[in-house]
Amino acid sequence: MKRCWLLFIALSLAACVSDTDFARLRNDVYELQKKTNEDRKEIDALKERVTGVVKEDSFTAVRESQADIVSKVNETSRGLQELRGRFDENRYFMEKSLKDGSAEKDLLKTQIAGLETQVRALKDRLAVLDKQGKPMESAEEMQVPADATKTEPVPQEARTESAADARKKAYDSAYQLFQGKKYKEAREKFEAYIKEYPKTDLSDNAQFWIAETYYAERDFESAILAYETLLKKYPDSDKISNGLLKQGSAFAEIGDVKTCKIILNKLIEKYPDSREADLAKKKIAELDKKPTKKK
Repeated sequence: MKRCWLLFIALSLAACVSDTDFARLRNDVYELQKKTNEDRKEIDALKERVTGVVKEDSFTAVRESQADIVSKVNETSRGLQELRGRFDENRYFMEKSLKDGSAEKDLLKTQIAGLETQVRALKDRLAVLDKQGKPMESAEEMQVPADATKTEPVPQEARTESAADARKKAYDSAYQLFQGKKYKEAREKFEAYIKEYPKTDLSDNAQFWIAETYYAERDFESAILAYETLLKKYPDSDKISNGLLKQGSAFAEIGDVKTCKIILNKLIEKYPDSREADLAKKKIAELDKKPTKKK
């Protein structure tokens, strides 16, 4: 509309002005149109900038809100994982305590059986002494024989029982030291037991407890070697599954997660129905959630 008025004014003035004035007026009109177009472009650009700033502020607010939500979710997830790890750890130690209690119960049963054997042996020896102590019927019989000072030979059965009692006493002494957390002294006694009795039904247990003393002292490298001795020297031991579990845990403690998982998977494959296999699966899942530690 403004442009039409300008043209009208120009045409009206054209009749009463000279050619020079008309040319000047036409130039003025052109400059005015040019400036109007430039002003319009500036207004449009300003609108675009204002709109862009508003949109950018909105996007920024949305991004910040999303980042805050993600941060809270991650924090909650980490807390849940930590609680789950603590639960599994407490459950493992509780089950271990129950198993140790069961082992002590078995140990007491063995001790009782040993005592019963000793009582029977004593009864047999008393019976022999009773026979030797009958009253003599004549003076000749009262004379002391030349070999009366000789020691009565001990029956073979009594000698065997006495050796078994000695072995049991040596093992019990070492185990009591372990329970009292005197790990070095217990280890020395278990090592002495294996040296003295390398192939008894408790030799494999003694080797396992040697490894456990190192583990309790956090000497994980020595514990790994001691568990390996158990695995190689006593492959038929009932302590193998527990030895694999603890050896794998020892590798994890020194940061060798890869070897730890190999050993735990071997345990799961060889003893799939054991309690140790269940604990191994939980340990692997726990390690998968944690960042890998460098050795």
